[in-house]
Amino acid sequence: MKALAHLAEDPPDVVVFLDGDFSDHPGELASLIDPIAMGDADMVVGSRARGRRERGALSPQQRVGNAIACTGLRLLYGVHYTDLGPFRAIRWETLQALDMRDRNYGWTVEMQIKAAQRGVAYREVPVSYRQRVGVSKVSGTIRGSVGAGVKILWLLGRYAWS
Repeated sequence: MKALAHLAEDPPDVVVFLDGDFSDHPGELASLIDPIAMGDADMVVGSRARGRRERGALSPQQRVGNAIACTGLRLLYGVHYTDLGPFRAIRWETLQALDMRDRNYGWTVEMQIKAAQRGVAYREVPVSYRQRVGVSKVSGTIRGSVGAGVKILWLLGRYAWS
């Protein structure tokens, strides 16, 4: 969150998030920003499920977890996503209004939940995804996978009943 605090000193129009492990394709940045620039959305999520991905880039637990979480988002909040992808863009003002709290596994789903609750205009665009450099602390370990799954389900329920 230090990066966001730094950005607050001279806020940009749009903030883009992506993993720094070589799995996301920065060259596809325009596809995330274009819907915002055209006024069609205030938040855009890159969908690894709809895009091209290298074999083995998404683990089975990631695919199952995304399906469960996206089904929960649809049933509880009426939004249609195929992914909780890390590669995303959002207007600065929109991000600030979401008042993000989670500092680990729940960041992406919290953003999508709060955006749904506040009626934020969103889009999902296909993005490419490749195998990461190194081992994921989330999908690469049993502890990380279980921790992320529990956190995501907890947040889905917590915000639905608050």
